[in-house]
Amino acid sequence: MDPINFIFAIAILLMSVIAHEVSHGYVAQLLGDPTARLAGRLTLNPLPHLDMMGSLIVPVLTFFLGGFIFGWAKPVPYNPYNMKNPRRDGALVAAAGPLTNIAIAVVFSILIRFAPALGLPASFIEIASIVVFLNILLAFFNLVPVPPLDGSKILFAILPWRLQFIQEFLERYWFVAIFILILFLWRLFLPIIFYVFQLATGLPFA
Repeated sequence: MDPINFIFAIAILLMSVIAHEVSHGYVAQLLGDPTARLAGRLTLNPLPHLDMMGSLIVPVLTFFLGGFIFGWAKPVPYNPYNMKNPRRDGALVAAAGPLTNIAIAVVFSILIRFAPALGLPASFIEIASIVVFLNILLAFFNLVPVPPLDGSKILFAILPWRLQFIQEFLERYWFVAIFILILFLWRLFLPIIFYVFQLATGLPFA
C-alpha cells in the first residue's frame, strides 16, 4: 500500500469505526437510553470518538507488523437499565455496530460492481475497495462472541439460563481470549474475510 492509500485507509478506518459507535448510540436512544446523546457522542465529528491507542497506534502497528489496518474508537456509553428489556435491547444496541459496517460494505460493493456503467474512475474503485474490506473486517471482528466485543452481548442475550456458566467464564477470562484471538487465531479468519470481499466486489484481493 502506497503512502497516499495508507492515509486514505486510516481516514476510512476512523470514519467506519465512528459510524459503528454512533449507530450504537442512536439505537440506544431509540430504545429509551439517552446516555450517548447526553455524553455528546451522537455525532460524526471524529474528535469526541478518538482513542489514542485504537485510532492511531494500533492501526499503524497492524499495518507495519501485519500488513493490514485495524483499530477502534472510544466505545459509546449506554445504560441498558434505561431500556424496557435490558437483555434484549442491549443485544440490539450491540448488533447495530456490525450491521452498520455491513451496510457500508454493501453500498460500496454495489458502487464497485456498477462503476463501469456509472463512469467511476479506477481511483474511486481503489478507495471503495478499501472501504469494503475495512468494514467487512470490523463487522467480522466485532461479531466474535468474546467480551467486550459486540458478539458477546448478542450471544449472552440468546444464551439459555442453563448455559450461563459460558457467560461467566468469558467475562472472567475475556482478556486471555482476546489475546489468543489477536495473536494466534486472527490469521485463520483472514481467508474468510478475503473470500467475502471477493464475493461482494468481484475484485481479487491484492
